[in-house]
Amino acid sequence: MTIPDALRAAVESWRADDPDPETRAELGRLLEAGAVDELRDRFVGPLAFGTAGLRGLIGGGPNRMNRKVVLRATAGLCAYVLAHVEGAADRGICIGFDGRRLSREMAADAAEVAAGMGLKVYAFDEVVPTPVLAFACLETRAAAGIMVTASHNPPDYNGYKVYWENGAQIIEPTDAGIAAAIAEVGALDSIARRSRSDAREAGRLEPLGQGLVDAYLAGVRGASVHPGLPRDVSIAYTALHGVGDRVARAALADAGFTEVWSVPEQAEPDGAFPTVEFPNPEEDGAMDLVLALGRAKGADLVLANDPDADRLAVAARGAGGDFVQLTGNEVGCLLGHYLLDQGPAGDARLVVNTIVSSPMLGAIARAHGARYEQTLTGFKWIANTALRLEREGARFVFGYEEALGYTIGQLVRDKDGISTAVCVADMAAWCKSQGKTLLDELEAVWRRYGMFLSRQVSKVHPGREGKAEIARVMSAVRDTPPAAVGGHAVAAFLDLSTGERRAADGSVTPLGLPRGDVLAMELEGGHRVMLRPSGTEPKIKFYFDVRVDMAPAESVEDARGRGEALLDALAAGLAEATGSA
Repeated sequence: MTIPDALRAAVESWRADDPDPETRAELGRLLEAGAVDELRDRFVGPLAFGTAGLRGLIGGGPNRMNRKVVLRATAGLCAYVLAHVEGAADRGICIGFDGRRLSREMAADAAEVAAGMGLKVYAFDEVVPTPVLAFACLETRAAAGIMVTASHNPPDYNGYKVYWENGAQIIEPTDAGIAAAIAEVGALDSIARRSRSDAREAGRLEPLGQGLVDAYLAGVRGASVHPGLPRDVSIAYTALHGVGDRVARAALADAGFTEVWSVPEQAEPDGAFPTVEFPNPEEDGAMDLVLALGRAKGADLVLANDPDADRLAVAARGAGGDFVQLTGNEVGCLLGHYLLDQGPAGDARLVVNTIVSSPMLGAIARAHGARYEQTLTGFKWIANTALRLEREGARFVFGYEEALGYTIGQLVRDKDGISTAVCVADMAAWCKSQGKTLLDELEAVWRRYGMFLSRQVSKVHPGREGKAEIARVMSAVRDTPPAAVGGHAVAAFLDLSTGERRAADGSVTPLGLPRGDVLAMELEGGHRVMLRPSGTEPKIKFYFDVRVDMAPAESVEDARGRGEALLDALAAGLAEATGSA
């Protein structure tokens, strides 16, 4: 197929100063093959910079993750930091990277640009877990931080995660300001760069290594609530070909958990992720090897980090002898209860989760006299909300989102799969000292607060027509909210685009959340439904939460069956109300 002249000119212009011979050659091959559709996708516009920084497929072109995109992004970021953070040049910027393809090269490019633009640079020389980089931002008092990672995305992806001077991920309006600064960056040869060796000799680049990791590990020791209890819990662990193995096992050993077996095939960083189709412990099959190792070793507990070790999956041995993998909400509520029930007391305690995570954490908090807050989806909101409320006197204890992200206390301002692994192991040791398992404790928590069950359903609507369908569904519910869903009356309607909660009696109260395209309905009986468009994919997401009171003699299986039936009814009811069945 003939390449249109304008598209060919754009490709050739991009190739002219692309510093990576691989992506230059890749674009050349696409030109020779006449791959019009592929090239149009790569040159439809720049990869969007948002509140997660950058993330996308690796490849040549402005709509892909590559070295040229990172060089430009870093130039814009540094310009914005220098203009908006007092003393930024000397406070500097922390840079880390994971084991994905091109992560090391992108981090090196970012360091050269930051140094060239006059910022001091704190740079890890080897791969590092994301929570360690987040900790480094606080430890060095850096003006900003960069972590080159795509977390749990497929192997063909990479990303560029940005932290602000408070140690948390950027939020609005900082993200928009950085994006605007990136758009102002000129040709690549206009970007100032300074070699790492030159910057180091001049005292403007400080390498970070084991000393920083040791400081992080010292902080992780505080994640244990009962450090004096016997550590007779055996653990099977996997890093899923990521960067967590060495640091996670060191953290567990420091906490006294020495009977830990790691999946050897997945222990070393490997950006190809050869033993899993999708390196996300939530995906079917991703934990097969660590579960098999747990069975072979007779382990009490199975733990899995995602590739950059900011998430944690947990499986506990069930009554039948095999492992039961817990959901993110189950782990989050167990941890929240454990930290509030067994940790230090106090009137100012604060726990936080996102609006799409289980409301059970709120019930637990209220029973313990703790403050409970919900935020928009994304851990950046949890961290920034905690910081704001701490300035008002709150003591942040715990935060979580249902997608396996948790943070314990104030060690880092992001999710942390390593300190959480220590806290889960500590909780398992406490359970064992009480003659029970994590699953026994989960049942006890359900019997005390009610069994809360959650479900997410996504409807894919691709293309322009799909975008219109998603908008239609949101408008239909926003304009004419249903009086009931699945036979349960709507007690209150929440619209985050207006920031209001409208009760069935007509009273209106402010939500106190940032504005967003999210709708929720609180139902009689303590149930909830929610819908929102995905921010990254052509789909609309529906969330369902139900609460079931367990009778004293009722089994978990029977109560769960009633809860699942409720979830089915709510899903069918919302589909009918939105016309999206």
